[in-house]
Amino acid sequence: MNYYNPLPLTKLIEQFAALPGIGKKTAQRLAFHVLTLSDSEAKEFSDAILQAHSKIKNCDVCKNFTDKKVCDICDDMSRDRTTICVVEDPRDVAAFERTGKYNGLYHVLHGLISPIDGKGPEELFIKELLTRLSDGEVKEVIIATDPTVQGEATAVYLSRLIKPLGIKVSRLAFGIPIGSSLEYTDEVTLFKALENRSSL
Repeated sequence: MNYYNPLPLTKLIEQFAALPGIGKKTAQRLAFHVLTLSDSEAKEFSDAILQAHSKIKNCDVCKNFTDKKVCDICDDMSRDRTTICVVEDPRDVAAFERTGKYNGLYHVLHGLISPIDGKGPEELFIKELLTRLSDGEVKEVIIATDPTVQGEATAVYLSRLIKPLGIKVSRLAFGIPIGSSLEYTDEVTLFKALENRSSL
């Protein structure tokens, strides 16, 4: 015998299932949990989603997520302003910050060069990175894209643009398995990869 969920519940399950890493069973568990929330808890949950969606934007400097014009990392004058770590995604910034071992600045590309997906350099925040490098303060750019075909292509492309500026370009030393994601790498492995980075 088939069990039919009410339409609002079915729609809620579908929304959870559309999230990355959430399967149908997990989506159903989450949806049923939401139904156990009090009205005030449900409102708080939905308000948090709406607030994040409407107030979070890209930092004017590094393009990381922030609710201000300039993010706290860029605004922190105690950080090493001669080094910029270039990452694909804001989640990668969070991964590096968890190590507590990197004190430089970041630049978030919001993607990788991937012709097969129709994503070229102009779709990324590369022009903004080059603008940041024009003042002569930055001495090293660490390219910390994932060790995938797209990550390597992006690293090589950036290296060709940055090296002529007289800035040292390095790449993470990957003891990280090829094809894996920085977001899911443990702090020790990530720190060692950062510590043992090599020049391109």
